[in-house]
Amino acid sequence: MSGQGDEKANGRCDWCGTDPLYVAYHDTEWGVPEYDSRALWEKLVLDGFQAGLAWITILRKRDAFREAFEGFDPEVIAKWGEADVQRLLGNAGIVRHRGKIEAAITNAQAWIAMEEKGGFDRFIWDYVDGTPLRNRFDTMAEVPPSTPMSLQMSKDLKKAGFKFCGPTIVYAWLEATGVVNDHLTCCFRHDEVAALAR
Repeated sequence: MSGQGDEKANGRCDWCGTDPLYVAYHDTEWGVPEYDSRALWEKLVLDGFQAGLAWITILRKRDAFREAFEGFDPEVIAKWGEADVQRLLGNAGIVRHRGKIEAAITNAQAWIAMEEKGGFDRFIWDYVDGTPLRNRFDTMAEVPPSTPMSLQMSKDLKKAGFKFCGPTIVYAWLEATGVVNDHLTCCFRHDEVAALAR
């Protein structure tokens, strides 16, 4: 969760504040290494929907997103057309943005193509040789919004047909999926998520 803010002396990254949903996400999910190809894709799509919004907005709508997008099954979504776009644009439970909805369909098609070439999961984890990068930031001010790796990955994803995957979105996604461990050094999860790596 790259961005600004100061850590608190409570043993937790402070970007999640005190909202119970946000705290639970931080404590149980954010930064945990994700190796499942479909789950990686779902989180990239959701990070794309977050663009311009706060992540808590997406968290609050995540169940509605999962229902509207049929469990984020790329094989299903890849076949969607204009009728499905219109259906989703009428769904108040999700972020109703035509470009992002159309990008999810395009990204499903790109995901399938990448799976056929060896796997979306392998494509992502090859950037770090299968081992999460473990940063040691003491404050949120040290956490970058993007890195040379997220810039390169963004370019490679776009070349493969993905949309809504700029370097800042990609870096937030890498943090969320544990490809990069950006829990602050004062956070109790910093060492815990590191221990979950394969």
